[in-house]
Amino acid sequence: MSALPPQPDQAPDSRSHPPLPPVRVERRDVGEEESRRANGPDWDRYADDYQATHGEFLGDAGFVWGPEGLTEAEAGVLGPVAGRDVLEVGSGAGQCSRWVRDQGGRSFGVDLSYRQLQHSRRIDEGTGVVVPSVQATATHLPFADASFDAVFSSFGALQFVRDLDRAVAETARVLRPGGRFAFSITHPTRWMFPDDPGEAGLVASQSYWDRTPYVEVDDATGEVSYVEHHRTLGDWVGVLAGHGFAIVRLVEPEWPEHHDRVWGGWSATRGRWTPGTAIFACDLR
Repeated sequence: MSALPPQPDQAPDSRSHPPLPPVRVERRDVGEEESRRANGPDWDRYADDYQATHGEFLGDAGFVWGPEGLTEAEAGVLGPVAGRDVLEVGSGAGQCSRWVRDQGGRSFGVDLSYRQLQHSRRIDEGTGVVVPSVQATATHLPFADASFDAVFSSFGALQFVRDLDRAVAETARVLRPGGRFAFSITHPTRWMFPDDPGEAGLVASQSYWDRTPYVEVDDATGEVSYVEHHRTLGDWVGVLAGHGFAIVRLVEPEWPEHHDRVWGGWSATRGRWTPGTAIFACDLR
């Protein structure tokens, strides 16, 4: 969460880490290169706090789709993974990929943050379940065409890239025909509300159709330190269909009755009224 109090123009912050250094919030267009320069170092700075805060909830070899706690074992969005080649884009510390390996899949990870990948190596060594991982971006996946049976991203990468069309094209390129692409994102309708886990976060304050990126600028350096991009549900459908994907499921997890965890702007107060997460499952035609 930002060090600033929630403002009407704040976007959902899917990092959910301790307070940032002083920043100012802007809404303006940001290119792919600037987004990458900001978000890689941002995750490097907060990887330690993120893993310390959320590591137990995520599990060393656990597949959680979002703050609601819905697991892949419950949702079955990715489909069978045993004996399959699976790529996680925005893999962080590799928790989801490690779960895939526990289920008999051959999973691999890609993440922009070097520090997150160091945490992945740490957990590899602690669990004995090794996820081969590489530092790269979703818009330039370092794999040959048709390398994987499935690609997935759990709140990783896709919200932080400006060139979504390129990222989805790269996913289609590395997937085999009929392969599954599954991913979770901040639910697009959440962008209408302030990023506040309390009742203030239930009052719409900006247009759903305002796609202007959410930007944080470091007050001390003047450099962009964080960027998140918003697309509507229609935008997601359009870009997926444009690259040959057929959407087979859209899951909007309800907030569990006894789940009292607060994760950034996600909370029981909001989760009982409005969706915070959208999970897409798509097949490459």
